[in-house]
Amino acid sequence: MTSSTKLRLLRDAAAITVVAGFMFPLFWWGLTSVKPVSAVFDKDSVVWFDFLPTLDNYRVTLLGGGPAFYASKQSILDSLVVALGATLLTLAAALFASFAISVNDFHLRRHFYLWVVFQRVLPPIAIIVPLVFLYHDVGLRDTRLGVIFAHTAINLPFAVLLLKSFFDDVPRDVGEAAKIDGATQFQLFWKIYVPVIRGGIAATAVLCFVFSWTEFLMALFLTDTIRLLPVQLSLVVTQTWGFTAALSTAAIIPGFIFILLTQRHLVRGLTMGMQK
Repeated sequence: MTSSTKLRLLRDAAAITVVAGFMFPLFWWGLTSVKPVSAVFDKDSVVWFDFLPTLDNYRVTLLGGGPAFYASKQSILDSLVVALGATLLTLAAALFASFAISVNDFHLRRHFYLWVVFQRVLPPIAIIVPLVFLYHDVGLRDTRLGVIFAHTAINLPFAVLLLKSFFDDVPRDVGEAAKIDGATQFQLFWKIYVPVIRGGIAATAVLCFVFSWTEFLMALFLTDTIRLLPVQLSLVVTQTWGFTAALSTAAIIPGFIFILLTQRHLVRGLTMGMQK
């Protein structure tokens, strides 16, 4: 066995070990979600597979087949509405902004780009207090629309920077040829650039959806009666681990499905265009 082969095997073994380390908590959480209470709280030993699987934890949390405190069906629906609304609104704004920064050479272009970068690194905790007072004054507190706007504000800088990296990869000759043929700026954007980067748009949409789906801070401070999924999980976790495991496992599924559908573009998206 050559040294290069040994190095490759060592690298693969290290990669598998790291992935297994990250995946094991998810595996254990999913396993706990189908355990009966006696298996979860066994004081004598750790129960691996020696138990009769049950869906009671899912029935109680997702379908409401138990105490009302654990019912999370409405939280899932509210989170789905907020995440989809924030994703669509973010893409609608980010597509135009990223196209303008990438294609057009306008005055203060660099300053605008740096301002977007600054908004990306600004932590949400820095704006939560004035945002709560503002929402209270304008009547947006404890509303789904208010949370959608807040999540859009958080995701927008990231989406602009990510989509700009995809727009930058489109050959400028294509746009110049379309202009010569009489294409307007909007036609150039909608009929030339957008179809070319549709994979990047899908990857950006998935990441924005996941960020909104899992966001906790805004959902906690901007709502009272509306309990989005992260907030509901923080309440259930203090009671029964089986219910918590079932709800959190179910919460992972939408993002997991979307990631599988766009996995070809996600590595490219997560590296902000550095890997092609």
